[in-house]
Amino acid sequence: MRKPKDFDAELKALEDKARELKNRKVQQLGELVIATGADALSAEELAGALIVLAETKDAGRREAWARRGATFFQGRARRPAPATDRDTGGAQTQQISPQPPSGGTGSA
Repeated sequence: MRKPKDFDAELKALEDKARELKNRKVQQLGELVIATGADALSAEELAGALIVLAETKDAGRREAWARRGATFFQGRARRPAPATDRDTGGAQTQQISPQPPSGGTGSA
């Protein structure tokens, strides 16, 4: 005779795994914000930029952003990136990034 499955234990294990994956995603997003230098932006600026990115339907523009992101990750893969190196990497990236998408020359 087969042993009955413990559905409660399996469900709890799946919930724990889902929670772990969500926490890892949040941590990685935070690390990405720091690595790109976007942590120098205010929460409102960062949220506004992300909203514009999410709303953009222009495939060419999104493709260009994807290429730039891939280049960023390839550059980081070539050099070791210990936790203490994040601040200098972010500063270098911030100098390279263009200013017009964050509001241009004046405020409305």
